Order: sequence, then structure tokens, then C-alpha cells
Amino acid sequence: MKTNEYINKVRTTLKHFVAGATMALVAMGGLLATSCSDDPSDENYYTFTGQMLSEYLKTHEDYSEFCSVVERAGLMHQLSAYGHYTCFAPTNEAMNNYLSEHGLTSVSELSDADCDTLARTHLVDNIFTTADMADGTLTTANMNKRYIEITHGLDADSNAVVFLNRSAHVIFKLQDDSVENGIVQPINQVLKTSSSMLPDVLKENPHISLFVEALKQTHLIDSLYQYRDPNYDASAYPRYRYVSHVNKETATVPDEKKQGFTLFIPTDSVLAARYGITTVDQLYKKACEIYDEVYPEDASADYHAIDKCTDRRNPLNRLIAYHILNRDVIGWNLLTPRNDIGILTTQMNPVDWYETLLPHTMLKVEKLTVLRYAGGNMLGERYINRRYDDEYTIPGAQISQTVESGISNSAINGRYFYVNDLLAFNTQTRDIVDNCRIRMDFSTIFPELMTENIRQNGTNPKVQDPDYDETGKYGRNYYFPNGYLKNVSVNGYFVYRRPHDYYDSYEGDEMNIFGNFDITFKIPPVPFEGDWQIRLGYAQEPTRGIAQIYFDGEPQGIPLDMTKSLTDPSILGSGFVSDYTTMSSEQLSTDQKVLKNKGYYRGAAGGYRFNQGSTTSVVFATQANTIRMVLCTVHIDPNKNHYLRVRCVSTKKGNDNEFMFDYLELVPKSVYGVTDQGAIEDML
Repeated sequence: MKTNEYINKVRTTLKHFVAGATMALVAMGGLLATSCSDDPSDENYYTFTGQMLSEYLKTHEDYSEFCSVVERAGLMHQLSAYGHYTCFAPTNEAMNNYLSEHGLTSVSELSDADCDTLARTHLVDNIFTTADMADGTLTTANMNKRYIEITHGLDADSNAVVFLNRSAHVIFKLQDDSVENGIVQPINQVLKTSSSMLPDVLKENPHISLFVEALKQTHLIDSLYQYRDPNYDASAYPRYRYVSHVNKETATVPDEKKQGFTLFIPTDSVLAARYGITTVDQLYKKACEIYDEVYPEDASADYHAIDKCTDRRNPLNRLIAYHILNRDVIGWNLLTPRNDIGILTTQMNPVDWYETLLPHTMLKVEKLTVLRYAGGNMLGERYINRRYDDEYTIPGAQISQTVESGISNSAINGRYFYVNDLLAFNTQTRDIVDNCRIRMDFSTIFPELMTENIRQNGTNPKVQDPDYDETGKYGRNYYFPNGYLKNVSVNGYFVYRRPHDYYDSYEGDEMNIFGNFDITFKIPPVPFEGDWQIRLGYAQEPTRGIAQIYFDGEPQGIPLDMTKSLTDPSILGSGFVSDYTTMSSEQLSTDQKVLKNKGYYRGAAGGYRFNQGSTTSVVFATQANTIRMVLCTVHIDPNKNHYLRVRCVSTKKGNDNEFMFDYLELVPKSVYGVTDQGAIEDML
């Protein structure tokens, strides 16, 4: 068998293994839930030296050159202290090859700055065994604040190994060598780092020249140079201690304030093969074909011309802008939830919605986990603008995990992925793909959470930190001062709580606001004009408060009281049935109608949590305290920004109130307006 064929076979086997692992099930009340753990398996630590990482490097001659680099960088003291590090240690042969490539003969010829960069590039402040390294990107950046891309393949001896940045690989015979404060992963090449901005990385790839030329002509490439806010100073904000329900936790502000971007790019070969497009003029004509139908009022405008494509209303500008997200999604594996915590992946595919640089639009990213709706595609793959169900067979565009070897797809302010088709906010996307209940975890609404790799951060969702823990050993909670999040005004402490698999939280994480709070934020855009319901998913707790909801400045209904569960006499009372799976379709319909009339829905039937310290699970729809409430039903203009305001009106708790934001649902009338006898909305 040829090497490439063998590699593809191994890669396919690994993908099926990962997909199979994702489908591991836990039974509860006749429903099934996936189970996952971030805990490294003990069997992966098949050696243990009892040494600190510093001592390991000093006593293993094979890494003496890299040891010298670490010493020159002044990091040896740090590696001799307690911690949880992964050291990707280049062998002496790898170091000598690196030096030779740069015209050097010894480490002594490197500058101190070079040594610092080299050392930090190979050190990660988290423990990763090879079993933890799934395809995509390591979820923790290295100490140089760069993310390492992970792929799998075969080494020269046909051993299945982990590749880093598609070049170096972990040496099979030496992998997973544990030390007191971490793990050593010897590698056969030095990892290279870059300080390039995204436009410069894009220009270096000859396979996407047509898309890059369109970026230049629309001047959208200029916006991709945005990066770090130099005026943000994290040290100006103190650590915040709070109590959420019963958990005593601490939160810190993000270390930096950055902007980032993610692009989905069809290669020149894809454009040629699918559409016969080989020039920007032809790409412009394709853009007109798409967007003249969506925006017919612009077809006769003076900016509707190839030489006016810098105008944001120009068809080519719209086409290219729709391929760009307003955030840096640091890895292919993180385009959808990192761990699929709290999502019944055997019943529904994990889906995320992201705003694009085309104003007032989003695209849908979906990970295939449900065999029934795979349509012959491989489980575990990710698609954009796909709707493949009992009614529609829209395949969407597949996102490639990586690009060609020797070509970089990441920069300090973003990255790009290949897709196998043009992306378009066309009438099919608008009227079919997006004509559904749009559910968004709050961690995806604010792009800063993904750019800063805050979403689903942490290493162990099963563990609750000690009260007011200061170490952040298993992950961090963050709060966002007023002005940090774009299009958000905050009075109070707005906190992101890291995932726990036993929280009553969709995807395991949640956001809370504390104090005498008052928060206003821009809601995600809807695809078309009409009547929309805006719903909030949350968990009721007796310690939570009451808030008035406003839409575009106008108060909406009575205040939301998060102290009331569905068993409250004002809602369902004793009529609440926990195990809804025993109910007939007529009973389910009646149950939902009664709740709808009072502005409520059961929690998502596609969401679940584990019981703490147990493998048993609870589906949200079976609980009286995991709720979706209709915040408002309003007519929305899709071409304008719209805002929700949540203002504390609790008086009994003074300045010690709490409000929970778990997930938001934007629901068109075509979904919520079902009136047929016995008809119910999709409960997933």
C-alpha cells in the first residue's frame, strides 16, 4: 500500500474512532446522552521519573541543545516549580537541523530574544498526552501565545503519530514521558513561529490567489490588520469574588483585548471546477447573480459595478464579506462546541451561528453527529449552511481541517480554512437554511470570548474548584468590564463561568450578571423581516433575581422572575410532568400550549447534564428548573441593529442579585406559530 493511501486509511480510522467515542451513551429516563472526559487516562503515563521538567532536560543528553535554549531564555526556574506543563522537546538532531537552516552552528549564536521565542513556542501551560491531542488545535496556547495545530499520520516506521503544525511529530517511542510537573513530548523538528498578520499569511498561499485578489479589490483585506488594543490594561481590574447559587467562585478580566478574524476560502481549483471562475470579473458576475436576487433594490445603483466594489453594498463586496467571521476561531475542532458537553449528539447535531462581515448576516456551522442526517457524509465533519433533515437536503459547504503541507493558515490575529464551495447569503440560505429556530449559546454571541479562547476553557469539567480558588487550575472564570465587549453596555459584574458537566447549562457553561445589574446588548441578526420570538434559556434557582426586559428601549411584558420554576402555581404547578416521554402526542401538545400561553417552554430536550460525581444524566426538558422563557414577540427589521436590555428590579436582595444567561433563541413565526391540532414545536 502506498504511504498516502495508508495515511488516509489511518486518518479515516481515527475519524471513525473519534466519532464512535463521541457517540458513547449514558441512559437516563429512556433518553441517551453522550459522555466525555478531559481527564488524561493513567495508562498514557507509562513512565514516571519523579523529576521536575527542569531536571529532566538537564539529565537527558538527547535534549541538551534545547536545554541550553531554555536556560538562555531564563525559564528553567519556572520549570523547576510546581505546575502542569507540556514540553514539546526537540531532539539535538532537530535543533542542529534548525541551526543549520539559519546558517548557525551552535545555540550560543542565537540571541536571547530568539531563545525566549523558541523556548516559549515549545512549552504549554497544560498537560496534553498524545491521547488528548485530537485533530484540530490544542485548546491551550503555548507560552508564546500561539496555538499548535494537531493532525495524525504515520512516521517513517509506519507508527501512528501526532503531527504538530503539519511538520514536526511526536517521536513514537518516546511520547508521553511524565515528570512531576508535567509531561515531555519529544519531537523530531523545531516548531516554527510567526508574527505575521492575517493579510500577509493569505498572500503567501498561491492556491487562493483569486479570493485574495477579491479581498484586495474590495479593500476588505485592510480591515484584517486589526489586532490588539494597546490601551487595555488587565492589571487595572481586581479579581472578583462571587457566589452563584451555592458555588463560591472567583473571576478575572481577560488578559488582553484583541480583535480577530476567521475566513472560509474556496481555493482557485474549487472555483474553477464548480463554476468555471478563473478571474475576478467572473467572480463579480457570480456575486451579481446571487445578491441581485437578495437585494434587488441595489441592482440599478451606481455602486453596482466592478469598479465600485469597495462599497459595502456592492455584490462582490457582499460575497467576500460573507466568508469572514468577526472573531478568531482558533481551530477547526472549535468551530462547534469543544466537548459537546450538554448536547445529546445522538439526537441533534451541534450547531453554532456566527456573524459575518456582511452586515446583518450570520452563517451556520454544523458538526455531523447524527447518523440519520449524515446523508452519506462522515460523522465528525463540519459544514456551513447545511440543512439536511426529513424535509430538506441542502448539503452545505464542507470545511477542511487543514491546508497543504508547508503553507500556514494561521496568523497572530486570525486564521482561514478551506471550504469546498462558495458561501452565500442567497435566497436559499435566507429562506430555508435560516428559517428555523436559531439557538445560540451566549458564549458565541460575543466574538471576544472566542478570540480570547475563553469559550469552554478549562481542563476538567467534572471538578468544582475549592471555594474562591485563586489558581484557575482547571480553567478560569472571567468577567467583562464595561466597554470590553463590543455593542454591550454593562452595569454590574458580567461573568463567564467555565464549563462543568453537572451544571444546568447548555454546553456546560453559562454567563451571569451580579449586583444591581443593568445590561444592554445587540442581539444577533435575523435573516428576514417578520415576527420573531426571542427566548432565553436559563436555570431557575431560589437565589436568583428578577429583571425587566426591554427590546429597543421598550419594556416587554412583566418582569422575568428567575426564582420560579415550572412547578410554580402561576405556571404549571402540580400539573408539571417530569418524564414527558410517557406523554401522548395530544398530552405533549396540550402541555406546550399551556406553557406557551404563559410565555414559557420546557428546557431543551436536546440538552442534558450529569449528576455530580455520577454517570447518570438528566435531560433539561424533564426538569422544572431548566426553562426557556419568551422575552418578547416583536416585528424585526433585518437591516437594523436591535438591542435587548435586562435591568434588575429585585429589591429584596439589595445589591446582591444574580441573573443567568445560558442560551438565546431567535424563532420565526413559521416555527412558533404552529396552530394545527396536536402540533408541537421541535422540543430538541
